[in-house]
Amino acid sequence: MKKILFVCLGNICRSPMAEFIMRDLVKQLGVEEQVECASAATSTQEIIYDLGNPMYPAAQAELKRRGIAFTEKRAALLTRADYDSYDYIICMEQRNLRDAKRIFGGDPDRKLKLLLSYAETPAADLDIADPWYTGDFVSCANQITAGCEGLLSALGKEGVRAIAGGNLAC
Repeated sequence: MKKILFVCLGNICRSPMAEFIMRDLVKQLGVEEQVECASAATSTQEIIYDLGNPMYPAAQAELKRRGIAFTEKRAALLTRADYDSYDYIICMEQRNLRDAKRIFGGDPDRKLKLLLSYAETPAADLDIADPWYTGDFVSCANQITAGCEGLLSALGKEGVRAIAGGNLAC
């Protein structure tokens, strides 16, 4: 079982979209028992009195438009204990990466990566812009999908069936 934690600033847009996009891809491949996904925030700004805000409605709408199933998701805070609980900790932008390293006290096992570093054709800028500010949930979801497909390909090289070059590979 490979455990993946997607991380962004507030855990109401990008990281929950990544969580549900990856779950959808994993389900399409029939490898749900091999890959577990979750998401978390580096900031408490969307968590009030220990209760996280729900996924942003525009993020939900974009998932729905793509036919991607999702469940109720509330923002959760990244904790130091998460480092030992997950095999991959995937950040949406450099800021999240820096904040996660601060929360974890470093990255000795090299678990922290940017999602777009897995994309088949990595962009010059590996940051996925926050759609909370840009309003562009379509481009955000496209980038997340490209990164998740690349991550699945990388998992395939570790023995998990994955998408590789448009084909299923082991």
